[in-house]
Amino acid sequence: MEDYDVLIAGAGPTGMALGLWLAHQGVRVGIVDKAAESGTTSRAMAVQARTLELYRQTGIADEVAAEGAPAEAINLWVRGRRKAHLSFLAAGGDVTPYPFVLIYPQDKHERLLERRLRLAGVDVQRHTELIDFDDRGGQVVAHLHTPQGERECTARFLAGCDGARSFVRHKLGAGFPGGTYAHLFYVADVQIQGMETGSEVHASLDTSDFLLLFPYTRDGRARLIGTIRDERTGAGAGKQPDDLSFEDVSHKAMESLGVKVEQVHWFSTYRTHHRVTDQYRHGQVFLLGDAAHVHSPAGGQGMNTGIGDAINLAWKLADVLRGDASDALLDSYKTERLAFARRLVDTTDRAFTFITAEGGFADFVRMHIAPTVANAAYSFDAAREFVFRTISQTTVQYHDSPLSDGTAGKVKGGDRLPWAMLEGRDNYAQPARIGWQVHVYGEARSALRDWCLRHGLPVHVFPWGAVHEQAGFERNAVYLVRPDYYVALSDPTASCDAIAGYFADRGYRRFA
Repeated sequence: MEDYDVLIAGAGPTGMALGLWLAHQGVRVGIVDKAAESGTTSRAMAVQARTLELYRQTGIADEVAAEGAPAEAINLWVRGRRKAHLSFLAAGGDVTPYPFVLIYPQDKHERLLERRLRLAGVDVQRHTELIDFDDRGGQVVAHLHTPQGERECTARFLAGCDGARSFVRHKLGAGFPGGTYAHLFYVADVQIQGMETGSEVHASLDTSDFLLLFPYTRDGRARLIGTIRDERTGAGAGKQPDDLSFEDVSHKAMESLGVKVEQVHWFSTYRTHHRVTDQYRHGQVFLLGDAAHVHSPAGGQGMNTGIGDAINLAWKLADVLRGDASDALLDSYKTERLAFARRLVDTTDRAFTFITAEGGFADFVRMHIAPTVANAAYSFDAAREFVFRTISQTTVQYHDSPLSDGTAGKVKGGDRLPWAMLEGRDNYAQPARIGWQVHVYGEARSALRDWCLRHGLPVHVFPWGAVHEQAGFERNAVYLVRPDYYVALSDPTASCDAIAGYFADRGYRRFA
């Protein structure tokens, strides 16, 4: 019988990101998926800046960025005229080393993650389906179906990364409250001509169509995402969603953009939901990604949120498995990620409702008022930065988490570590290993250095500069940084006792 520290059900981006982070921390990982291969089609297109920041820690950020196409702006179009041009570069240049939205199709993304997992010594077990499991308190016994028959394996923990129809969630009996949007979506991978798409995303707000166009190669390859009107699939229409083709899509928005589709590589339809589970953890079993939350595609947040779940959980599992922390640390996964998922579902629900609302007044607001307001707001630095931070997920914070404490300068426990670059030195530089660390911007006292050295806690000292003050840091304060680059403790006194007390209060054995 095989034995793992963590068994992962589902080899989408969430499951493979979790596996990669765990493997880099020395955790024994098994990943199973009933599919024969990684996906060949995909809905998810956007990799946000926060995901790329976190990918630095496993050394894949540069490879992902190189394979994708940075979108530096989004254009809003109405009846063939560009009504708004919203630049990401202008908004995110001081926020992150990745001031763009990376257009990187999920199928390519999955292949890269699987390749990186193999290099880390983990093979995805294909044609292998989780069909049952028993949580026996301290150990999970999993029953797997393979082409060779059924077999069992054991794991300390089970991670359900098996999508919106999650078997793991159903087996747990976890609720999944929410609803299903009435609109039918389509996604098409196409070859286009007639429009200079450049390195920008295009959104059409016409009354006849909602359309997003994502160019992702220099030779005209693009992804189209839009809605199909009810008359194509309603009563008497004669077609079910699975019977539809690209010919059933209204082409008015494409024509108004001057886009001609030369070839359709693939086409599919889907309905989208807005749901959040009421259980992220049940004993030794966890839910992540679409198994825990689903929402509209507005804003390109879904895949990135699942990867965020994975990285949030991965370092906590590793610390518990090493014996550094007590099992109670794992409860913070639900506390932190459930609150964010609920906010995200609410935000994307409102955005999607606005985008797809029908009727004369809704059309007028969407086509005339919204672009004007967007242009006006984007003329202010603060508004630009707010929009970029929201989309890029760099605004995600855990202030209400039991793992967050203190304030120094403008940086609170639970904040994402502000990014700062001074004289070519980047405070997000890839560490030698995934783990806890201490940051000081200014000078670090010798007592602090000695304490951290004795406890195996790396200290990074950055010469003080105006960029650090601008980012909100306090000179010479101590910032205890979690493995996922969130600030755990902000301490203006730079006290060793404050760090020791932080860990003691949270059941950490390693730093006692």
